[in-house]
Order: sequence, then structure tokens, then C-alpha cells
Amino acid sequence: MIALIQRVNFAQVAVDDRIVGRIDRGILAFIGVQAHDTAASAARLLERLLGYRVFPDAEGRMNESLAGIGGGLLLVPQFTLAADTRKGARAGFSTAAAPAAAESLFTFLVTEARARHSQVATGEFGAHMRVALENDGPVTFWLEAHAN
Repeated sequence: MIALIQRVNFAQVAVDDRIVGRIDRGILAFIGVQAHDTAASAARLLERLLGYRVFPDAEGRMNESLAGIGGGLLLVPQFTLAADTRKGARAGFSTAAAPAAAESLFTFLVTEARARHSQVATGEFGAHMRVALENDGPVTFWLEAHAN
């Protein structure tokens, strides 16, 4: 699984005219599901999302994790992250999980996140979403997790 994460002061996702997910200080994570991903991949990605040190400590160094600061986690499914962009001028999607499998793994990720972290919001799988955010830094990382 792939997560493109951004440290944010706030972020929200809207579908049509309604806000479906919003957080204050925390991590906005765009989630891509690849064809080979499993529940173990999702569990490992969640560990990384909660424990990755992207927030400043008292000295200003990135030594604090999302779990450590108790910040919000906004999970947004993003099919295009799993695209194959190695050649040509158009993305290929043969590396992405089929929609039903991707939705199942995204739902698993959300369920596990809510069981382990108090502030979890989401976008809507398969919907056309508008995402607004204020990136803090900017700080952006690409995380991948594979089953061991």
C-alpha cells in the first residue's frame, strides 16, 4: 500500500456540497492500493502512519509522531497513486488493485485506524472529492508498506 502523507494544520474533504471528513493539526494521507496488497500491508502502513516522526519536538526536530501528539488522521482513497507512470505520457492502472479489493483494504485500514487512534476522518471511496488543506512546512512524504 502507498500513502502520500502531508503534515497539516487542517485538512478537509468534501463530496458535492458536504464536508465528509475534517481534521485539525495532523496528517492527511492519500491512500493508494496496489494489486498485490493484503491486510498485512494495510496493517503495516497504519503502523507507519501512526508512528512516523513528522512533527517537531521542543528543539524543532522532527521527532514526534501522530500518535505522540494525538493529532488527527484524514485518510483519503486515491486510485491514481497506484498508477504505473514509468513510461509514456499517460498513466497505466494495471498495477492498481481492482475496485472491490481496493475498497475492502481501504475499509480495513480505516477500521483498524479507528480502533487504534482517537481522531480519524475519511474521504469517500469512489467519489469525486475536493480536498482542502494547509500544509505545515511544507512536509510531505511517500510511504510504502508491503507484507513481510
